[in-house]
Amino acid sequence: MSGDDYRFCPRCGQPLAAIEQLEDGGPKTRLRCAGCGWTHWNNPTPVLAAVIECADRGGQLLLARNAAWKGRMFGLVTGFMEAGEAPEAGLKREVAEETALEVLQSELIGVYDFQRMNQVIIAYHAIAIGEVRLSPELAEYKLFAPADVVCWPAGTGLALARWLRGRGIEPRFMDWGRRS
Repeated sequence: MSGDDYRFCPRCGQPLAAIEQLEDGGPKTRLRCAGCGWTHWNNPTPVLAAVIECADRGGQLLLARNAAWKGRMFGLVTGFMEAGEAPEAGLKREVAEETALEVLQSELIGVYDFQRMNQVIIAYHAIAIGEVRLSPELAEYKLFAPADVVCWPAGTGLALARWLRGRGIEPRFMDWGRRS
């Protein structure tokens, strides 16, 4: 949910308003309840992302197309981290839920902000095996040789580019302005 989605206080039901208040870093305007003092912090949501290397398919990378996406863009498998879950455990769970693959090992690639969606992306390289069975959230998948993938210049595409560079492959980027 973005800050624009909140109009009423979830505690007392009064309308929220943009109210400036002194915080640790100085004055800050946030959606607040004038009645009970509740604050909508609008903190980023942690999202897990996987560069999935299929160990039983010659090291090809699995990219997937989300069923909700328009067009034919393929990207990393992603999902929300659950409360009480460590990031690496969440990554293994998400890969299993979305693809039915078993992650044998994983390594952190990096952490990326994705402000357009108010998310922070925690990206891993995941070595996985198994028969691919997609969840209903994914429409299809494709396997790519690492040197053949084309990165996108934002969010998880930056994680994929970093992973490629770590393997001596200079990433190619799609022309973001020409996306359909």
